[in-house]
Amino acid sequence: MTTSHQHRPRVAITLGDPAGVGPELIARLLSRPENTAAADIVLISDPDELRSAGEDAGVPIAYAEEAGSGLPVLYDNGAARPAGTEGGFERRKATEAGGRWALANLAVALDMVRDGRVDAILFAPLNKSSLHLAGMTTSDELRWFEEVLGVETFTSELNVLPGLWTARVTSHVSIADVDQGITRENVVEAGLLLDRVLRGSGLSAPRIGVCALNPHAGENGSFGRHEIDIIAPAVADLAGQGLDITGPFPSDTIFLRAKSGEFDGILTMYHDQGQIAMKLMGFDGGVTIAGGLPVPICTPAHGTAFDVVGKGVANTGSVQNAFDLAVGIGGRRSVPA
Repeated sequence: MTTSHQHRPRVAITLGDPAGVGPELIARLLSRPENTAAADIVLISDPDELRSAGEDAGVPIAYAEEAGSGLPVLYDNGAARPAGTEGGFERRKATEAGGRWALANLAVALDMVRDGRVDAILFAPLNKSSLHLAGMTTSDELRWFEEVLGVETFTSELNVLPGLWTARVTSHVSIADVDQGITRENVVEAGLLLDRVLRGSGLSAPRIGVCALNPHAGENGSFGRHEIDIIAPAVADLAGQGLDITGPFPSDTIFLRAKSGEFDGILTMYHDQGQIAMKLMGFDGGVTIAGGLPVPICTPAHGTAFDVVGKGVANTGSVQNAFDLAVGIGGRRSVPA
């Protein structure tokens, strides 16, 4: 038997690609006592990376080797550090070594998910070029998470700003291939996922708006029939399952309605349809969540920012919001009664 109630979450944290701003951001995040007091934190890294991160941030990372001190606990993954990086990783560029280190640390976090040892994961920004140099064959980290965890149900990246969430029917595919992914089944699955994650975040009755695919929502079939034949029937299916969901609406105006408070979540048809709007509305606070996995996996919505590494100017708004979501959703997960 399981029950859902607020509990102190266990959060695994990785520092992302070592060539980017991730280590610095995590050091600054963990320098705030209110953050280390909010969860039982496991840092998957090694002492050398933590020391380097603290030097970049200007604040050392305090950690313990065993639980009970109130400090983050280090899972020392130094045995997985690539050869040749003992003196530090090459900075400000995509490298195979950086990708291998980032994947090795994430693999430990996913093992902890499988074993039920953590309720959420926070990872600092990754670099897809580094990951592919390191041998990742999937299109992105979400598909890799699916593969490692053996997840076969629908998943989607969700993007979050305070007060507004988005999910996508298609994600990291060529714009020429988007059409193939817009099916009634996929729209329904993405809508159900968005509703479920919104409820998991604490909203009891989330309001969801759905984007059209075509300009002017197809103009009654003049610019395509996706809205008539696929999207509107899927919205009706979701409403029939009890969701508060409406659409499809033209994508050039739906975010204005969301900004005025009409929606808690927006279901978009493809990556940039939502990402452009969300980054314009709040680039320094955006969060990406891998939805549909056993636990919430959160990360800042920005990249590795090679251009500002070591300059002490990287904004912590997104990593703070990502941590807060990991703690909040992880603390509401169903747990053994």
